[in-house]
Amino acid sequence: MVGVTWTDPALHVPGAIEVRTRSSESGQWSRWMRLDGDSGQGEGGAVRGGTEPAWVGASNGVEARVRSGASASAGLPAGLRLDMVDPGSGKAATGMEPAAFAVDESGGPTPTDSPSDSGEPTQSTTPSETPASSGPPTEPPVSEQPTTPPAPSESTSPPSASATTSPVPTVSVPPALPSTAPQPPITSRAGWGADESISPEEPGYLPGGKIKAVVVHHTAESNTYTCADGPAVVRGIYDYHVQQLGWKDLGYNFLVDKCGTIYEGRKGGIDRPVLGAHAYGFNTETTGISVLGTYTDAAPPQAAMTSVARIAAWKLGQYGVDPAGTTTLTAGDSGLNYFGKTWAKGAQLSFPVIHGHRDGYNTQCPGNAFYAQLGTIRSWTAGPVTGLAIKSVTGAGVSGTTYYTKAPITVTWSATTPASLISKYELLVDGKVAATAAGTATSAKATLAVGSHKVSVRAVHQSGKTTTTAAATVVAETTAPTFTTKPVLTLRTGTVNTTAVPLTLSWKATDNAALKEVRLTAPVSATYGPTTYGAAHSAKSGVATTWALTAYDRAGNTGTASVAGTPTILQETSAARSGTWTTRSSTSYLGGKSYSSSAKNASLTWTFTGRSAAWVVSRASTSGQAYVYVDGVKTATVDLKSSTTKYRDAIWTKSWTASAKHTIKIVVVGTSGRPAITTDGLVYLK
Repeated sequence: MVGVTWTDPALHVPGAIEVRTRSSESGQWSRWMRLDGDSGQGEGGAVRGGTEPAWVGASNGVEARVRSGASASAGLPAGLRLDMVDPGSGKAATGMEPAAFAVDESGGPTPTDSPSDSGEPTQSTTPSETPASSGPPTEPPVSEQPTTPPAPSESTSPPSASATTSPVPTVSVPPALPSTAPQPPITSRAGWGADESISPEEPGYLPGGKIKAVVVHHTAESNTYTCADGPAVVRGIYDYHVQQLGWKDLGYNFLVDKCGTIYEGRKGGIDRPVLGAHAYGFNTETTGISVLGTYTDAAPPQAAMTSVARIAAWKLGQYGVDPAGTTTLTAGDSGLNYFGKTWAKGAQLSFPVIHGHRDGYNTQCPGNAFYAQLGTIRSWTAGPVTGLAIKSVTGAGVSGTTYYTKAPITVTWSATTPASLISKYELLVDGKVAATAAGTATSAKATLAVGSHKVSVRAVHQSGKTTTTAAATVVAETTAPTFTTKPVLTLRTGTVNTTAVPLTLSWKATDNAALKEVRLTAPVSATYGPTTYGAAHSAKSGVATTWALTAYDRAGNTGTASVAGTPTILQETSAARSGTWTTRSSTSYLGGKSYSSSAKNASLTWTFTGRSAAWVVSRASTSGQAYVYVDGVKTATVDLKSSTTKYRDAIWTKSWTASAKHTIKIVVVGTSGRPAITTDGLVYLK
């Protein structure tokens, strides 16, 4: 970790301060990284001023460059020093002698300068400034004495911070108040490896004993650290604040890495109103949470923002402060914020309860992208749960906006508020709790009584605020669909083969709630919609076939029905004949033969027992007409003429409601100019 410091702790450097480092692993120099020109925390008794420190990882070379701003009249600050921290040992590396100093009286490098082509730092044999004292700073005088007795501390601490994570007190401390929100897991100072010997001073506490606001920060450093690096980054910031800037302790009250791990910051007790050094002029009424990294162009990962919301909810919940509200803070000094607003010492200023560092100080912190997400963090912290919606109701079919089930259902939902901020979910049936699920759950089961119900999901935020989805209508019913028209087979027109006789399967199914579909399960498979009442099929002649149907309603109830039939071909030779008929032979005819006649009133008569019949003919452009008699009654005049030649064509059909004995007679009309007809037999269904 590196930072740049200078002699005057109150000085703000308006120019560009940049560093780059050489990786110990690859030997490559990094890009130039711009550091915030003012740590901006305002610790009373600080020994030096300085930038925010930057995490650079394991490095064995560093170059820094500083350029005064265009409006600066005094040039560079006195006592410029590059401070390097090895958080593994907690020891500062300030005593290392630089390779060289270089100064450009004309203005020096600009913030956009690229590294030299050689990749090595610029060398100069004529330094224009001698390095500042390389020894570690002495302990600063304490100007921020607590107005309440110091906090206790612990001689040992587990990795997860408890309610008291500071040294054993010599005097009483402010009470640890209960909170309306649960305490999130927090890594203690011992857990991240704080060297307590470098900050022996007792902690201070807020003069009023109450936290009125949360100030959100970023540490303005690289985001390339790993989750495992988190403790080392915190140790580096701690060392820099204490040993380089001369603060009495780490400035922030809490720190959060990009993976969502929360770290105890300044000592004094995580559940106490510890006075931090993070928001100049407003430290005495606030607590500070800083996310490790730079979030100017991209917001922190959701895990990190969720942890910020959890800490804020817990700390504000101790003092009954609404995270979504505003608060009035008293300025401890005159100031200027990032947006150009100024104020005098003692001014009463209104802030959002959860606000960014830039709202109370002239800094980019917590970065543009992170600042834009503070509204989301306020919403997550305060509640209620947002984005709650039912995604599906399984175990039920849906028609329009209504679900249907036999009884059991599984309701699935989603929400945009992170699960760790949600106490529980409740599945409501007709307004009453039917099931309760954890805040991490996304579904719950219920069994419904027969009837129509209103089903909704209620989310309980950790604040106690609730959100309820719009109700879904779910009908529980166990009545099976019925076939109000039983399945029926009838012959239909079309080309006849011995393996495929055209027929129609008809039915009608209904349901007292909502019919979903009808499925044909034998002899073939097909699925039909609820308003389909018939379908064309074919069946092998001479073979008894059962046609099985199953009706499904939206709830999953089923009803079945079936019909059996045997298509039977009666060859023309089996008919009783009158008049003159000529036998014709061709593979195109059924059985290879047919009868043809041009003699007026020549006839063929078939007698059978069945419920449907079809007359099969051959057709051409010269084909004539025939009368059809059913049970002795003339019922049709059929014209066999066709512009294209057709064989085995079922041209006429007749069906009855029940199977019975019937007689079909065809008579040659003797049509003028085209008297001939050719018949290929009769098909009936038994």
